[in-house]
Amino acid sequence: MDLANDQVNFDGLLAEYRSIWNNRILLTEEKGSKETLIEAIKRELLDENSHPRVRKSPYEKYFSASKRVINASVSAETKLLLIKIHVEIMDELS
Repeated sequence: MDLANDQVNFDGLLAEYRSIWNNRILLTEEKGSKETLIEAIKRELLDENSHPRVRKSPYEKYFSASKRVINASVSAETKLLLIKIHVEIMDELS
C-alpha cells in the first residue's frame, strides 16, 4: 500500500469508513487501524460479505463503493483518501 508516505490518521479514517458502511463492526484488537481498514476494503471489493452465489465482480463493487463514498456526508479529504485506497487495492487485485 502506497499510503506509507502520507500522513494519514487511520483511526479517524476507519471511524469515517464505519459511518459510511452503517457502523460496520471492524475489530482492531490484533491489528492496527490501517490494516483493519485495508482488509475491510479488500473484503468489500471481493464481495466476501455476500453469499458466493450472489457475489458481484470487483469492478461492480468498486463502482458501488465509490458512489457510496462520494455520496457520504464526510469531508472531501476523507472521500479522496478512501477512494485512493480503493484504487490501490483494485490495482493489487488486477
